[in-house]
Amino acid sequence: MCAAVLAVAAVFGLWHRRGDGRLGMRGRDSGKRLGEAELGVGLGERATLVQFSSAFCAPCRATRRTLAEVAEMVDGVSHVEIDAEERLELVRELGILKTPTVLVLDAEGRIVRRAAGQPRRADVIAALGEAVQPCS
Repeated sequence: MCAAVLAVAAVFGLWHRRGDGRLGMRGRDSGKRLGEAELGVGLGERATLVQFSSAFCAPCRATRRTLAEVAEMVDGVSHVEIDAEERLELVRELGILKTPTVLVLDAEGRIVRRAAGQPRRADVIAALGEAVQPCS
């Protein structure tokens, strides 16, 4: 019996870990927009990387570095970090369940991708490819 419980727990852990940090799209985000009123700052000219963090979250610090580096690499992309504990109403509205959670917004503030957990740099860059508007 103990072996069966351990096997089920291991399978669940692997399944859960597989999706951690992946920039995907959830149905509830479809068409949702965020702007200066929600974020506290203006949107990036071409796209915005929004990070929900908490004070004692080690993956949040690594995510902050990754998103800041990617935002510096791509013209017109900004990085905004939001303290989840200070913005509980927004956290609830967006269904943020863990930190870090990253939202990729297009120039109009539409959520085009979301990741719960620490995303890989390559995944962030790929998600920006969908969000970034061509330079005029």
